[in-house]
Amino acid sequence: MSRQQRVLAAAGRLYRRGRAAAADHGPAQAARLFTRALRQLDASGVADEDWLELRARILISLASAEVETTSMKAGLVHLEAARSHLRQLPENSRRATMEAIAGLQHALMLFRVGRPAESLAQFDAALPVLEREAPDDWLLFSNNLMNRAYVNLAANRPDAALVDLNRCLELAIRHGNRRLEGKVRHNLGDRAQLVGDIPAALDQYEQAARMLADAGPGSLPRLRMDQARALLTAGLAEEAARHLEEALPGLKKNRVMQDYAEAEVTRAGAAILDGDYPLARQFAMSARRHFLRRSNERWAEVAALARLRADALEALEGTRRPSARLPGRLVEHAGRLGELGLRDEAAAARLLAVRLLLRRGAVGEAEELLAQVPKPRQTTPIDHVMLLRLCRAELAVAKENSRAALAQARAGFVELSLVRDRMGGLDLVCGTAVHGQELGRLAAGLVLERARGHAGARRLFVWQERTRAQVYRYEPLPAIADPVLARLITEMRHVQRAAQQDRLEGKPVTALEQRYRQLQREAGRLGWYTSQWGKPRPVSAPEDVAEQLGDRVLVSLVGHGGSVWAVVVRDGRFRLLRLGPLGETVEITKQLHADLNVLAPDHLAAPLVAAVTASAEKRAKLLDELLVRPLADAIGDRELVIVPFGDLYALPWAALPTLRGRPLSIAPSATAWLTAAERNRPEPVVLVGGPGVPGAIGEVRELRSVYPDATLVDGHDATSEAVLKALDGSGLAHLVAHGAHEPANALFSRLDLIDGPLFAHEAARLEHPPERVVLAACELAMSHIRPGEEALGFAGALLASGSRAVVGAIARVGDRAAADAMTDLHRRMASGTSPALALAEATAVDPLRRPFLCLGAG
Repeated sequence: MSRQQRVLAAAGRLYRRGRAAAADHGPAQAARLFTRALRQLDASGVADEDWLELRARILISLASAEVETTSMKAGLVHLEAARSHLRQLPENSRRATMEAIAGLQHALMLFRVGRPAESLAQFDAALPVLEREAPDDWLLFSNNLMNRAYVNLAANRPDAALVDLNRCLELAIRHGNRRLEGKVRHNLGDRAQLVGDIPAALDQYEQAARMLADAGPGSLPRLRMDQARALLTAGLAEEAARHLEEALPGLKKNRVMQDYAEAEVTRAGAAILDGDYPLARQFAMSARRHFLRRSNERWAEVAALARLRADALEALEGTRRPSARLPGRLVEHAGRLGELGLRDEAAAARLLAVRLLLRRGAVGEAEELLAQVPKPRQTTPIDHVMLLRLCRAELAVAKENSRAALAQARAGFVELSLVRDRMGGLDLVCGTAVHGQELGRLAAGLVLERARGHAGARRLFVWQERTRAQVYRYEPLPAIADPVLARLITEMRHVQRAAQQDRLEGKPVTALEQRYRQLQREAGRLGWYTSQWGKPRPVSAPEDVAEQLGDRVLVSLVGHGGSVWAVVVRDGRFRLLRLGPLGETVEITKQLHADLNVLAPDHLAAPLVAAVTASAEKRAKLLDELLVRPLADAIGDRELVIVPFGDLYALPWAALPTLRGRPLSIAPSATAWLTAAERNRPEPVVLVGGPGVPGAIGEVRELRSVYPDATLVDGHDATSEAVLKALDGSGLAHLVAHGAHEPANALFSRLDLIDGPLFAHEAARLEHPPERVVLAACELAMSHIRPGEEALGFAGALLASGSRAVVGAIARVGDRAAADAMTDLHRRMASGTSPALALAEATAVDPLRRPFLCLGAG
């Protein structure tokens, strides 16, 4: 081999290593390898055709790497040098192919700096040349076809993108290239997200993640960022933030600065949705600096909008003094966004300015500006659609036209329902409600402030039902069999069980806890599309609720204007009553809940018991004065159905003096209560005794005397598989086991069994969930309150899946107190007493030590 051949071979090896690094999202490393390859060639002193072609290839690739790590200007210098070399080659197929490759790289560079229209023109010119001149290089053609699809997505052309992606997918599968298939599925996820099919997007993303993890993890950070964007559409800010915290370090390490800055903008969006405006500003400002360094004006303006959104929302919420210049800045910014082709973003900026102007009383100016906002498109994000409805409603309020405002709210909730109906997973269904929160508050406030007599109270009741607890209106579909999800759930069970054993033995459990959290994140991602919720049921008519109530009274609570309000439904009549101050009620509820947790252990020193009991009784009496005494005439001594909100889900209603011994049912909505009340099934009984609960085995065996035909699952037989099998189709299930409420992901709240935890996610997917469930230990009736007053947890998942009633503790409870309460409860239920009445009588003995509630329809 000659010296020239050796030089070309060495440079070629460096070039291929650089290409591999670039493919794995490592542009900085790729740039270093390409630069070394150029030095090798330059040292040879020879400039024949092979030398020119290889140098041109290296320069084309270096141009792309420089755009990612430094600037468009640096990239264009290298690209022009490559084209200069190509012009020195003979005019043949090789030269035409190389010139097409240079054009395609230029197209990609233009897109990365925010010039999609120019990018598409370059793609459309170069791709036919590449296909004609290099028909055997299917991989090169596929990669560039996929790049064009990605640009079409950015240009809001989902149909054109789908044509290219389907062709790429067919080529990848035909040639068995899993890495390419993973990238195509990533883009198919982006396309599904653009058209609003979030479950399909998350499905494609997760398939892509598995393929890319096998073929090389460099693409995973970008994938996690796009998953986070989908989750923000579904209103899941916390979950999106966790995905971004996972993605940002990898993007920074690989120095993919465009993607890193985009992830910062998305993280700012998650912070805004979560109400953390200072954090949103921090990420938005950092992202803008990164985009400006890359001369990406388009994305820099998007980042600037994120900061302005944070400023505007803080001002609208009253947590930041509004700047008189802020509406004008938003309008100016909207103009720049419009010039850059960012139609939806420009509309959002104008809508925020409209809200600020209305807040300042500039109604005419706000109306004129609102008229400039175009109608939403098919691909307009739902949060932008709902913001437009909110602005129209607020303008109508400012013009004293409440009828028009409510019409906008109704139309907005129809649009939100259409999006929600496509969401699939339980978390996604309830998370979407965040986009309608402000519109719902506006509508409920309008109706409440104008409510007079029976008709006004009934109207408010209708609006309450329209806006709250939508997840309980869906009929669950059978779970999609997914072997990956099943494997993750099994491993989570084993890891949790191992951690419990190591804790008992005093061994460190940090590594096991980290592994458990990682598995939970992976399983949660799969659950978004493998556990779809199904057909929505209609909101119940007020008259249907009133008829089903019979002699009961329903009290539906709402917080508004600093007060707690109640719509009382009794004997077919609706009545609106004002109760106590909202802030004071919520604070005392939290304090009482804390007292009950302190009282829970079986063996406490008598002085401590006396002190905490006195405190709890005082707080229970205060809440009684605030919430129940104003209702005395309206509710009489009848059985109650209470529909709470937010923090009042944690209120131990049976501990309030006036309600002690009164049958109560706590429901997420009147519609959910009515649906549960209409269910009825024969009652095969299942008794489950888990490990580690003193007296658990004895308690469930004792209940055999109450239920002689019951199925008993205890001791070493109490595995998750055996318990799920026994629960499916049962009429009454009594579960004695420790467990834990998981606020970060309510569907992974768990019941601890002999082989590890049984998760709410699994119980909620039973084909025939148990009619009535008694959770005898721990605080598994606790809920994580999601947007729209969606209360999710172990008990909530059971109710949403079709269980009629769930009895559980909403605070910690001692083993002895739980056992005594359960014995009393079941003796009464076995004699035909309803769960609500049986529980009222069982807890009246010591309501502070027996903080159980009947959730659903008791």
